[in-house]
Amino acid sequence: MSSCYEVETCNIFFRDDERSYDGHIAGSLHFSSDTFVDKLPKLVEATNGKDTLVFHCALSQVRGPKCAQRFAEYVGDAKVMGVKNIMVLERGYNGWEASGRPVCRCSDVPCKADCAANVPSPAN
Repeated sequence: MSSCYEVETCNIFFRDDERSYDGHIAGSLHFSSDTFVDKLPKLVEATNGKDTLVFHCALSQVRGPKCAQRFAEYVGDAKVMGVKNIMVLERGYNGWEASGRPVCRCSDVPCKADCAANVPSPAN
């Protein structure tokens, strides 16, 4: 598993206090949903050159989709930054973890994905 800084697809998650005890997708960028609008310039900078951005929260029902929409509105035409796809992860972090995909419980911000280096990806 690679971090968002090493691949063309970047996972961005919007979980608040539960990140510290519930985990996150290895290698993802973390933004609190409460302060997301104020951090939009930082997210644009962190994701510059990525083809696909995947937004999610615990279930991807409120925070993830709402932040994806706000990001798309902020950048206007996302293709200007090189982003071809802005997506929301179906079933969110909970669905990701339930399917056996790599999760991380580190407290590093940003997550360096070292915690998932030895975790095999599930067979497709």
